[in-house]
Amino acid sequence: MATTIYLTGQNNFGNRGCEALVRSTVATLRTQIKDAHFLVPSFDIPRDSAQWPEAAENGVTFVPAPRVPASYRWWGRLCRLVPFLKSRKWPSLRGLPNLEEYLQKADAVVSIGGDNYSLDYGVVSLFFFVGIAERAMELGKKTALWGASVGPFSQDGFVEKGMVNHLNRMNLVSVRESHSVNYLKSIGAVKSLQSVVDSAFALNRQSVDPAVFLGSNVGGKLIGLNVSEVMQISLKKYGSDLSVISETANFIDYILKETSYCVLLVPHVAPLNGDKFNNDEVFLDEVKKLVSQKNSRLLVTPSGLNCCQLKDVISKCHYFIGGRTHATIAALSTGVPTISIAYSIKARGINLDLFGHEDFVLPTPKYSCDSLINYLGVLEKRDSEIRSQLEKQIPVWKDQAAKSAFLFAGCISANV
Repeated sequence: MATTIYLTGQNNFGNRGCEALVRSTVATLRTQIKDAHFLVPSFDIPRDSAQWPEAAENGVTFVPAPRVPASYRWWGRLCRLVPFLKSRKWPSLRGLPNLEEYLQKADAVVSIGGDNYSLDYGVVSLFFFVGIAERAMELGKKTALWGASVGPFSQDGFVEKGMVNHLNRMNLVSVRESHSVNYLKSIGAVKSLQSVVDSAFALNRQSVDPAVFLGSNVGGKLIGLNVSEVMQISLKKYGSDLSVISETANFIDYILKETSYCVLLVPHVAPLNGDKFNNDEVFLDEVKKLVSQKNSRLLVTPSGLNCCQLKDVISKCHYFIGGRTHATIAALSTGVPTISIAYSIKARGINLDLFGHEDFVLPTPKYSCDSLINYLGVLEKRDSEIRSQLEKQIPVWKDQAAKSAFLFAGCISANV
């Protein structure tokens, strides 16, 4: 009898990082659980299905994704007024439409999404994804947090205490970088804690003809560039009024004027329905409009590519500078020297584990045209060192990406 696994933590493939996690999670789990069948929540089943035509062949069925209930939003508002309430039992998702029936059908629930178990998106978002796992546990299902970055929750002691209790009741907590591992150990969330590698490091590529995005620049050295609205929001949190769009445009002007590189703009989150909110294509188009040195060396990745095709495009870059975590994972995992623009602990931790330092991490508060020029110089100066380290480490990391699957397969078969 097939093992049915519900994948929570994502709801659309417009975010190619979520798509990469779904595809790579399915692939790695199927190496250990041969008969696995996956229920993948989606807000737009027709478009997500078209994005991955082979989904059914890989044991995947798209199902309607649940939405955050009004009760959770009211709970979040109440908690702002009475913070102590966060230390009480959090609202249950019992009977939530588009969730309950699929949890009932599942044997296990795997929480993906990378950084949903954090306060980066607010306490309501955190409570919602925690609530899905909690409801699964109420139903007696096996639960796992999959290759995640977690926390920190230290700014809110009530939340931190609740998360320790929650994580210690999960069957598996697999964490993809050492900053999160060390933090969880420090707060006592260690009962089922395992250090792993993000499964997207093992994501396969799908070939894209370079002529499609390079045109007459085939053979030229590419600098891939990914920036997004999330970075601008992060800067505002730090009290900065600097414009990511204008600073990026100035950096591109510098490259086109002072170097022979081509610049390839690489959106990694672009809603499949064309929604302009949180859309890298829209954001990068605004960057392009401000570039004064417009010429044939300023290129844009074609719209509509899936995550495997985007990984292939990124692999053609000589250097990559990116803010979206899974865009940088696509670059690093294909041996491309990369600067990670960090607005949370995840980029820092991945770099620390991969290189033993954070020299190739650009903190968002330091983002500017000048800092980009300086970090490009770092890539050029340490080119051979970076490529050597990636050549040595990436094959090991790709093998390690399957560790979560091995561990969770053990949980599935155990009578605990």
